[in-house]
Amino acid sequence: MSLGHRRAWSAVLLAGVLVLAGCTAAPEPPPAPVVPPPPVGGGPPAPGSDGLPRQAFGAFLGSDSSGVEAIGGFEQFLGRPTTVGHTYLPGETWEGIEGPEQILGPWSRWKAEHPGDLFVLNVPMAAPNEAEVGDAEVADLLRRGAAGEYDRHYAELARRLVDRGLQDAVLLPGWEMNGDTYTHRCEPDPEAWKQYYRRVVDVLRAQPGQRFRFDFTPSRGVDAISWPQCYPGDDVVDIIGMDTYDQPPGASWEEYVGQQDGLGDQARFAAEHGKPVSFPEWGLFRYGDNAQYVRDLHAWMASQDTVYSTLTDYCPHGVYRCTQNPQAADAVRELFGTTR
Repeated sequence: MSLGHRRAWSAVLLAGVLVLAGCTAAPEPPPAPVVPPPPVGGGPPAPGSDGLPRQAFGAFLGSDSSGVEAIGGFEQFLGRPTTVGHTYLPGETWEGIEGPEQILGPWSRWKAEHPGDLFVLNVPMAAPNEAEVGDAEVADLLRRGAAGEYDRHYAELARRLVDRGLQDAVLLPGWEMNGDTYTHRCEPDPEAWKQYYRRVVDVLRAQPGQRFRFDFTPSRGVDAISWPQCYPGDDVVDIIGMDTYDQPPGASWEEYVGQQDGLGDQARFAAEHGKPVSFPEWGLFRYGDNAQYVRDLHAWMASQDTVYSTLTDYCPHGVYRCTQNPQAADAVRELFGTTR
């Protein structure tokens, strides 16, 4: 199933990314290793041997200061402090990808007040990133990026992140590269995409003082291309992420796990490459109040070597600001909050 969407700069300030996922069933994978479930109450989760936390939780509530200001209300709804802040850089212009003050400023102040929490930042690899750009033009852009034409923009982003105390951010360059929503998609030239991703990481790592971690995050399922074909290499990836919503309609949890390039394949791929996993975007898609999806996904994330997950909390996907999902809201409070 293919589902495209386009998000303008104003929507970036309010919204995360919709996910593309297929529904082809495959044999259910063997059980993944079980790790402790998310902690209840305050305090950051205990780190793994890689220095990253485990089972950290938060929500995307807005890209700029509105997202930071909404965290307190979400924590009251949840009944516990969150341990992840998540936002997106705008992809309309290269100046936006360099990290504008209206995005990085509020989050740097949040980080200074919550130094133990995880800061997660989606980084576009093209501008404009949500325009109707054809495959030939995308392929040319990827090749130019791989040749270093856009290095200066990522060098500036790295400098700004370190200067603002965000030197330990988890960065998601080129997220959902397996779909057709973004200009930074992989399918038009997978080899150039991988080389370009590697170059972006190299430029960001060249900034003195940085301790960035890099999260390779496709959307669940096969879309324009099978996401393992876009994997750029273990040396430039720290986490294997996946964006997952309860779609397509009528699909079962077993299909979400067992489909090609689904949750089961993410778990196996990460284990084979010695990486933990993450779920940077999850929530309800647009098919109604689905508390069972929340329960199934929570159990799955708790059974994996999960660094973090962030709920996409804007309508129709969320539970805090979406009154149409009361049963899912109760499930989120029960499983991710303090109530039992």
